Amino acid sequence: MLADGEARKAGPRFHGRVETGRMCEHPGCDQPGEFRAPLMRGRRSDEPPAWRWLCLDHVREFNTGYNFFQGMDADEIAAQQRPYAGWERETRAFSHVGADRPPKWADFADPLDAIGARFRARMEEARAEQAARADGRPLGREDRASLKVLGLGVDADRRALRVRYAELVRKYHPDRNGGDRSHEKALQDVIAAYTQLKSAPAFA
Repeated sequence: MLADGEARKAGPRFHGRVETGRMCEHPGCDQPGEFRAPLMRGRRSDEPPAWRWLCLDHVREFNTGYNFFQGMDADEIAAQQRPYAGWERETRAFSHVGADRPPKWADFADPLDAIGARFRARMEEARAEQAARADGRPLGREDRASLKVLGLGVDADRRALRVRYAELVRKYHPDRNGGDRSHEKALQDVIAAYTQLKSAPAFA
């Protein structure tokens, strides 16, 4: 707790405080000028910002009376209040300048073909998903996902569906595989896929 008459001094972590060794520029003040404030007037807009240094009490006094819009006419104030003020210059990301140049990563080396192989695999999966059945019957996204679970192609018929379902049940069901219960999740997926496909229009 401060003793009587002891001046309160801003701590080193006080927001905005800078130890410059300057004195407060307010006339007659002998306190350290540790807080900067912009010059009120007398600077052209194309000049770098100019500051004056004040003590805590005088920078508070300055902030109380500071008006950013002082001296501006109505049009200048409106221009400063636009939501996109300061964005008049086109940013590089949206600029048309150099739009015909390839991106910087176009010459990226992929010696292990890690990115290329993954891209090709996804393209093959996409082509497989878009492939049509030879009989012209429609296949939805859920139908294709269920066929993938069963390991069947898009042209599988109802008989192939039943045969594959029986094979997988014998493989995964604990009553058929010697009591191995480690494949229960796979068995549930197979049952769900078969149940969905047997009522699908492509297998009607």
